[in-house]
Amino acid sequence: MFEAVEGLVAEHAALESRLGEPETHADQRLAKRLNQRYAELTAIVNTWRAWIQLGEDIEAARELAAEDAAFAAEADELAAQRDKTQERLRHLLVPREETDSSDALLEVKSGEGGEESALFAGDLLRMYTRFAEQRGWQTEVLDATESDLGGYKSVTVAVKARGVSEPGEAPYALLKFEGGVHRVQRVPVTESQGRVHTSAAGVLVMPEAEDVDVEIHDADLRIDVYRSSGPGGQSVNTTDSAVRITHVPTGIVASCQNEKSQLQNKESAMRILRARLLAAAEEEANAQASAARKSQIRTVDRSERIRTYNYAENRISDHRTGYKSYNLDTVLDGALGPVLQSCVDADLAARLEALES
Repeated sequence: MFEAVEGLVAEHAALESRLGEPETHADQRLAKRLNQRYAELTAIVNTWRAWIQLGEDIEAARELAAEDAAFAAEADELAAQRDKTQERLRHLLVPREETDSSDALLEVKSGEGGEESALFAGDLLRMYTRFAEQRGWQTEVLDATESDLGGYKSVTVAVKARGVSEPGEAPYALLKFEGGVHRVQRVPVTESQGRVHTSAAGVLVMPEAEDVDVEIHDADLRIDVYRSSGPGGQSVNTTDSAVRITHVPTGIVASCQNEKSQLQNKESAMRILRARLLAAAEEEANAQASAARKSQIRTVDRSERIRTYNYAENRISDHRTGYKSYNLDTVLDGALGPVLQSCVDADLAARLEALES
């Protein structure tokens, strides 16, 4: 696996030179992509150099140990450090999805359970928003349909990093593991007998697509405008500001009614449409991308769940990785890191196994 590093070192040097050229930064999208690749390669190159240096230090310590036994312990310590560095390098060299450096669009939809499911969808949105805040990411609600009790029938939020992310640390690289059906077990606010109910909400995560990622022809779009509506069908405003865009060749639809301006709603709907088209294209063209999304929702059914949130036991259980903890309250307040890490570790182990088989 390490044979590939020399080529990556050369690519890293070429990128460093290119990023020093003023014309590169005249195109912000290009500069962003090059910076993301440079950050990924920097982690690999620095780890590679540390691994080489540790090898030289071990050799020197062993030579000195022939004259002074104290250096033998130092050589053993350096060897342990080199083993850890080698494992990190091995992990960094595992091929990643191209979209792992992307920002994310995250959709949460209520499912079985009516108002209780919509309230739970709101709880999930709050969890993701808090998690994003803790990581220094920005969030922006692009579209939302609220329920009568203040939950969400559907909500779409953009999650953006403020700068270039380290490999595997971009919003999509982490949040993609949230795609699927989330099941909640608790006493609903609408339950007068104190009985525990089970309901579900679905989450779909897509990489946010740039204009250059997806080619969309105006002639392929059907744009409809309509009046926004809120809980109970009440009119939110009196103009036809809500926008629904249909990509006719694929039948993929995106809509937005959050903003008062028809233009702003159109821009948000186009962001959602681009992301959906990119996800669809990846699934069609790349079997790995399709496999990576196999756990994401098609129907919000209680029987197809990736995770269970049990309020009575303050327990959260991820059914894909076996992760379980009894701090549900803090997880819902944004402490999602350990849960996601269990998914990242399981995914990395599967990739390594596939690479080495």
